[in-house]
Amino acid sequence: MPIKFRNDLKKGAVVTKGLDGCLFLYPLSEWKVLADKLSKLPISQANTRAFARLMLAGAMDVQVDKQGRIIIPDYLRKYAGMKKKIIVNGLYNHLEIWDENNWEKYKRKTEKESGDIAEKLGELGV
Repeated sequence: MPIKFRNDLKKGAVVTKGLDGCLFLYPLSEWKVLADKLSKLPISQANTRAFARLMLAGAMDVQVDKQGRIIIPDYLRKYAGMKKKIIVNGLYNHLEIWDENNWEKYKRKTEKESGDIAEKLGELGV
């Protein structure tokens, strides 16, 4: 993990399936906030059940060692298509962990669509 994030991860962290083909890594305190929010979603709605399952069912507690490394379980590496090189991105209250090739594909696609994305965000008041 990049050194600037290690302090937030000292007290433990949780890695889980993310969106768009990456993994999410949350400091334990932020994970508890998210898990609490997910527990309050209505279980009668299929989309909320599916999202809660995605985030919670594959979640694994991890520890950052003295050199800033974590061990990512095999099933999560497979989910994210991780091969050799990975990319770690800081995003709001968590980190994203990407296979380098998947990140490059996602980044190119998003950059091409940036005008459309900005327009949609404008409709939301951003």
